Amino acid sequence: MTTFKRARSAEQRAERQRAILATAAAMLTEMPVADLSLNELSRRVGLAKSNVLNYFDSREAVLLELSSSELTAWVKDLDATVGDALPELTIRDRTEQLISAVVGTLAERPVLCDLISAQAGVLERNISTETALAFKRAAMQSFEQMIEAVVGVLPELGRDGAGQFIATASLLAGAIWSHSHPVPAILAAYEADPALAAIRLEFEPALTEALRTLLYGALPRR
Repeated sequence: MTTFKRARSAEQRAERQRAILATAAAMLTEMPVADLSLNELSRRVGLAKSNVLNYFDSREAVLLELSSSELTAWVKDLDATVGDALPELTIRDRTEQLISAVVGTLAERPVLCDLISAQAGVLERNISTETALAFKRAAMQSFEQMIEAVVGVLPELGRDGAGQFIATASLLAGAIWSHSHPVPAILAAYEADPALAAIRLEFEPALTEALRTLLYGALPRR
């Protein structure tokens, strides 16, 4: 735990904010979003809770800022993974390439997946309009970059189709992540009754099938 003196300059404030975000990111490698409390975050970062609130509106504001940075990093991963689609590949091959890239890069970022799953129901509450604007503007920038990546692989979708795919895929990813990472009581139920295996979700296979259905339904019929 690091103990900070009072920030007296813009750079010192920025340093405190970076420390808070880094601490929150480290905590999310140990626990889900739901278990991260402002009290524990404050303790680990070495600031009183009231002082943390001088830098962020709330616990949710910290996590939204972290979500923005995680999303930005993931979009770079996705863009690098899909690269330039080979024109000689069939639509089917390029579709599978895109699905594999999306699912694979998301699976490598469990913190982002957990944040996405909590976004609308948890993280977008208890925040100021200023925080909401900053988050949505950053999300919009990432959204435009994702459209470019998707259209680069599947130009047949067009920008509107790519945008619809991204919006729906993000909802699917968040929902599937939540259901594929249940609380201990549900895990124990699955272990206790093998007959429940049919309704147990695994993130990568379930998201792959969901995106496959979504994309093949969105592509133009020929």
